[in-house]
Amino acid sequence: MDSAVDSFLALSTARFAPRTVDAYRRDLSDVSARLGGSPADATPDQLAGYVAQLRADGLAATTIARRVAALRSFYRHQILLGARPDNPAAELDLPRRRRALPKTLSPGEAERLIEAAAGTTPRSLRDRAVLELLYGAGLRVSEAVGLERASVDLENRLVRCIGKGSKERIVPIGREAADALRRYLARGRPYLDTRHRPELFLNAKGGGLTRAGAFLILRRLAGAAGLEPERVHPHLLRHSFATHLLEGGADLRSVQEMLGHADLATTELYTHVSDRRRRESYFRAHPHARKKA
Repeated sequence: MDSAVDSFLALSTARFAPRTVDAYRRDLSDVSARLGGSPADATPDQLAGYVAQLRADGLAATTIARRVAALRSFYRHQILLGARPDNPAAELDLPRRRRALPKTLSPGEAERLIEAAAGTTPRSLRDRAVLELLYGAGLRVSEAVGLERASVDLENRLVRCIGKGSKERIVPIGREAADALRRYLARGRPYLDTRHRPELFLNAKGGGLTRAGAFLILRRLAGAAGLEPERVHPHLLRHSFATHLLEGGADLRSVQEMLGHADLATTELYTHVSDRRRRESYFRAHPHARKKA
């Protein structure tokens, strides 16, 4: 990497999550390799040719959009430093991104998955509490494993989590989730807490539960529940949380706040899932809608 990119990445480390900085590093490395020089010296025509080549290579629209976003952020940094007077990536044409509808579990499948975590061992109590929070509060897996013991208010049934952009939000939890957390804190966590850690969820060695650990828990419980393990992941429970809320009559703005979405359009995707389910239910159930044999 050249000094201009190194300077940008160093500043980004203080402003963005490590995964975002790593993505910027990979994307700008790709630009440098394809252009044969520093992106700091690139012209608008060179960048337009770069994007055209990415399309010709068949890269996904999301990948191309991410690389252009990295370039635009890099050039904004250059302008602030006075190294460039313009942002040559500002006018790049992006491929249209097709937003796929989120996949979800049915309410029955969600219940089967949670019931698969029944048990009285410390790990079983932890697994049940993790599932109840992912499905009952719609937390991202990083938010769930990042919770501290003090993040949970069981008396008022509230969870305080830190989401994207280090934004804090408070999410209500249901009675089932509160009861699962209460059992875990009373009869599960004390036996796992061999290293006096602040994290709410601990692994078998007493350390904080990781994202990878949460994925493995879900895969194992999905198999026990008779679901396809490769289909079940933490974000599927978040999608299911939002969809089931909307199907139950919750208003869109409240769901947006609980999910921590900055843009309402992101939350609106779940209304399309609800609409699709209603249509499918209608075509299965109504005599005049069913296909003739």
